[in-house]
Amino acid sequence: MSTAIRFFTRSKKGNTKKLADAVSEAIGVEAIDVSVDLDEKADTLFLINAMYAANIDKEVKAFLERNKDKIGTVVNMNTAASGASTWKAVKKTTDELGITLSDKEFHCAASWIFINKGLPSAEDFARAQEFARSML
Repeated sequence: MSTAIRFFTRSKKGNTKKLADAVSEAIGVEAIDVSVDLDEKADTLFLINAMYAANIDKEVKAFLERNKDKIGTVVNMNTAASGASTWKAVKKTTDELGITLSDKEFHCAASWIFINKGLPSAEDFARAQEFARSML
């Protein structure tokens, strides 16, 4: 079974990238930005992203569209200062593209300006790692 990790972030704080790196460490697969297409089919794609203006970024959507024939199941993982999960937005896009999205996801709060200071925490990253291992 092949596994890939792709992430997208615009944040200067780097919470989503840190989450991607934690998952990478846990499952031994390199975390790569969504600007890089899949080389081969990924039975499981960990898609690590964040909420931007109440939606997923257009670059995440474009990645999914470009790679739809190379993706088995998407596992959504995300951070958000607002507390909102990206699962519904990812679901809308994957449904439109005919990609399977796992009904299980990992979501945690993230800091932004003065909101959720110190998050995600080391405990959040540990939970993300355990979640990722459980999905394989």
